[in-house]
Amino acid sequence: MRAEISFGKSLIGILFVGLAATGCTTTPKPATTAAKTKLQPTKVAFNYTAKDRDCLKRAMYFESRHSDEDGYLAVGTVVMNRLTSGAYPPSICGVVAQERQFAPGVMTREVKSQAEPELATAADAILLKGARHPAVKDAMFFHTDGLKFPYDNMHYVTVAGGNAFYEKRDSNGMLETPPPLPSYEVAMNYVPGESMLPPQFDALIPSAVPVPLPAPDPMATASTAPMRITAPVTPPEPSIAPEPGMPVAIPTPRPAYDSVMLRGSVKANGG
Repeated sequence: MRAEISFGKSLIGILFVGLAATGCTTTPKPATTAAKTKLQPTKVAFNYTAKDRDCLKRAMYFESRHSDEDGYLAVGTVVMNRLTSGAYPPSICGVVAQERQFAPGVMTREVKSQAEPELATAADAILLKGARHPAVKDAMFFHTDGLKFPYDNMHYVTVAGGNAFYEKRDSNGMLETPPPLPSYEVAMNYVPGESMLPPQFDALIPSAVPVPLPAPDPMATASTAPMRITAPVTPPEPSIAPEPGMPVAIPTPRPAYDSVMLRGSVKANGG
């Protein structure tokens, strides 16, 4: 009986020592790593008002010859490209009303009510969904399709709504104007009211970094389409003055038509 008790005590002692040794040599569990946080891409926000939406519709309507949604979206893309390039006025109305850049009377002529549904659809697609005409790419200029001008920096990308759209590129294929922001980096923020508010950022391009602007030439307008003015043209609404040192595109007159030659329709490059 004593032998059995002694053997039991010995067995219990061995198990206790084994468990103690095991506890001392067990590798500690690694600390739980913090969950990775998915960062959302930063967007540049631009304010727009009901007046800005109307200005966008007017540019699309008069510059696309009252065509269709494809033509409207193409012109609207040029407006947005200029807005987000940092080299033009910082509001949609400022871009559209810039002197001698868009069709004469664009801010004052009558828009036919029949075109309103398609215009509204195109404007809302641009402002609310970030839609852009894919073939227009970085183009900020266009003219009536079928015309030819004696310049070698006009890189044509597509034809839509009776207009030929082009980018200005140098001999090395580089854009001569600051490139626009891609649509996925742009957030349009609706602000009630009729005033033209500045965008919600200081500057797209830091003023300390000079941006080369193309030398003024007769093709520095968005469009060269001839339009007949049927109503008195009122002075354009004042745009927000840019900060000192911020690049601003220099508006130049539309080219004289005595230097214009007729040509065939533009064959879009990849458009």
